[in-house]
Amino acid sequence: MSEPRGALLVGSVNYDDVEKTMRVAAEMLGGLLRRIPDGEVGTRFHWIMFQPDVLGEAEGLERVGDQPIPFGAGLDARPLRIAEGTDAAGIQLPPLGYAAAALESYAIFRRLRDEGVIGEGVRFQVSLPTPVAVVSSFFSGDDRAAIEPVYAAAMRRELEEILTGIPHHDLAVQWDVASEMGIIERASGYGRVMDAWWPGDPFDGLVARLAELVDAVPADVEVGVHLCYGDAGERHFAEPADAGNLVRYANAVIAAAERELSWLHLPVPIDRDDQAYFAPLADLTPVRELYLGLVHREDGPEGAERRIAAASRVVDEFGVATECGIGRAPAGTTEGILRTHAEVARAW
Repeated sequence: MSEPRGALLVGSVNYDDVEKTMRVAAEMLGGLLRRIPDGEVGTRFHWIMFQPDVLGEAEGLERVGDQPIPFGAGLDARPLRIAEGTDAAGIQLPPLGYAAAALESYAIFRRLRDEGVIGEGVRFQVSLPTPVAVVSSFFSGDDRAAIEPVYAAAMRRELEEILTGIPHHDLAVQWDVASEMGIIERASGYGRVMDAWWPGDPFDGLVARLAELVDAVPADVEVGVHLCYGDAGERHFAEPADAGNLVRYANAVIAAAERELSWLHLPVPIDRDDQAYFAPLADLTPVRELYLGLVHREDGPEGAERRIAAASRVVDEFGVATECGIGRAPAGTTEGILRTHAEVARAW
């Protein structure tokens, strides 16, 4: 059995502040990590669920429903719609919050590196959602097609601000790709998402959109893709039959993008330690770094080793990760999850 090399922290970590996240990650995982995220603290704790509150401030957008839908941390999860008579192209969205958070966290990253807490050569990882995720989650019907270019442009502005404020040699950008997999799998709640968005099979459109995001990151900045099946309540929105659709989508995006992926992350369900799940990985286009999300808190190193054994029969080289971020993991479990990474992988 091959021994996995390196680890990836997918994004969120269940700590309350950036400095603790970075200090603990550097201490526990050290040479296993090529990148360290900020843990997605604050309003980003629930991934994109803070975006309706941000977008709801824009003139021409309004919330659906009279009563807030609480979603923890004071968030209101009510969806959005374009106000009647409003030309979506003229809507001016406020800053989305991702660039401001990244620049604030990078200052902490740089200080900790100067103190020797974070090693030289480790990059600061910024995780961003795709516009498809936000548009599909919070808009409906014809509003999706109308607002998508507006939101996509706003996300590109966030990216440009990050690229301007953080030295490129210190930066790694990860695109979080979850809703796309729900659409491809025709999962419950996603099956009709595309019907009023663009006609026919949505696959090619999803490929083109993600490839464009990959290419928006300059060549001297690392770029990664995290494919995901969601973790609401630590459950997927669909249970994949195998890694086939993940490989199909990843291969298509890699072929469509002009630049090379720095890394690719693929999830592994906790109950899949059979070779059948991993078999499609034999057809995966080679990438610089592949991470398999086979670390699960429920069965620790023992379960990870079983899944590693199955994956090793198909894939020669890969690193380890969790399926998704661990920001919503139960309190008190974070160190155990990080320890599992360290126990099953060797340093770069």
